Amino acid sequence: MKLTQKNTLKGFTLVELLVVIAIIAALAAMATPVILKQKKKADMTEAVNNAKQIFYLMIEFDGDFGEFPSDASASDIDTTGTGVTLGTSTSNDYFKQFIAGGYTKSEEIFYAKSTITKKPDNVLKGDALEAGECGFAYVANQSTSVNSGRPLVMAPMEESGEFFNPDPYDNKAVVLRIDGSVKQLRVNQAKKAVLTGADTLFDTGEDTVWGTDGYESGNLKKNLPK
Repeated sequence: MKLTQKNTLKGFTLVELLVVIAIIAALAAMATPVILKQKKKADMTEAVNNAKQIFYLMIEFDGDFGEFPSDASASDIDTTGTGVTLGTSTSNDYFKQFIAGGYTKSEEIFYAKSTITKKPDNVLKGDALEAGECGFAYVANQSTSVNSGRPLVMAPMEESGEFFNPDPYDNKAVVLRIDGSVKQLRVNQAKKAVLTGADTLFDTGEDTVWGTDGYESGNLKKNLPK
């Protein structure tokens, strides 16, 4: 009789343990979406803060050159002793002008979390802003003299076109405007950043920041993927 009771108690303990494990697994499954959402929000906050830091560099640079990093300023900056090679193909190239010109000694402010980026290593000699270390796209060849509502720096964009990746920031895009404000815009099903109603970031026309002439698509420089 005692043996039977012992086996019964042992079996009950095992069942109880399995129930506890099942409850823990269920709670973990319920918590995962919440945790993931909070992680994406934190990543977006980091991108917003970095965009604000980039704006300060832009204003200082504009004060010196009369424009933001451009095709022309790339040839005006003295890179002697920096080991930095300047170009005009990607946003990485244009942002290197800040490093070569001595405006910053950090790559970290150019980082924005996405599927094509990696954490910068802050190696500035020769390898400054290598592939994946910059997370922002850039509309080049602008200055403070144009419409202040125009986008200047934005993330996370896809590698082609005017499209944003909706996944990293939970269907949101981070957009730094020329006026210094950083907007968190909704990304629609067409992967475009929405301003108001059906209007999107790169729409052209009389009532848009780009006007009837629109923007030159060649000035939209994407960040180099890892």
